[in-house]
Amino acid sequence: MTFERTPVRFARPAAVAAAFTALLVPAAAHTATAVPPSRAAGQTVILPVRDALAELPVRAEDRTGYERSKFKHWIDADRDGCNTRAEVLKAEAVAAPVQGAKCTLREGEWYSPYDDRYISGPSGLDIDHLVPLAEAWDSGASAWTAAVREAYANDLGDDRALIAVSAASNRSKADQDPTTWLPSATGYRCTYVTDWVADKARWGLTVDEGEYEALADQLSQCPNAPITVTLAR
Repeated sequence: MTFERTPVRFARPAAVAAAFTALLVPAAAHTATAVPPSRAAGQTVILPVRDALAELPVRAEDRTGYERSKFKHWIDADRDGCNTRAEVLKAEAVAAPVQGAKCTLREGEWYSPYDDRYISGPSGLDIDHLVPLAEAWDSGASAWTAAVREAYANDLGDDRALIAVSAASNRSKADQDPTTWLPSATGYRCTYVTDWVADKARWGLTVDEGEYEALADQLSQCPNAPITVTLAR
């Protein structure tokens, strides 16, 4: 299906991004090395995506102890009355919603790239953690402090981390990685796996063997585009 409008992904408001940055805990506070020794939190790295994938540590996953509540999310980082969910909805709307009291949003229109759909009104949308919370836990977040997990769950510092998509597509994905789930919109898959690698690199997360192979296979069919990542850890 061809649409007349082209969805635009707007930059996050500067105040929100600044408030998010304040949530990050300095790398020195962690016992485990989160990024290669030559790099530090806050550094911006530019690499071809396949090189970035090759740098991700390959380790078995472990979900022991995972609870969604261990990732406090939908906070109001800049205390402007709009929580993380609302900030993403406002930033990604292709037709701006009407904002009411306590940042209640109504009307508006969004584009869901996972299933190539336009959606009217915010009620049909979920805010997807590109790398799901459970997957992040499996891949290293279990060792993080509560403050770092909160920062991860509300990451407004990178537009790839949180994305407004149809509720149906988000619930189809659930906590799956690219081994078992890719967007039904095939034209978006290269973007999806490229952003997945960028998000894992940003947060110093690992991949398991099956995930690495699935990403490498998909990326072999995609341009080896450079990705720019500002390291959160």
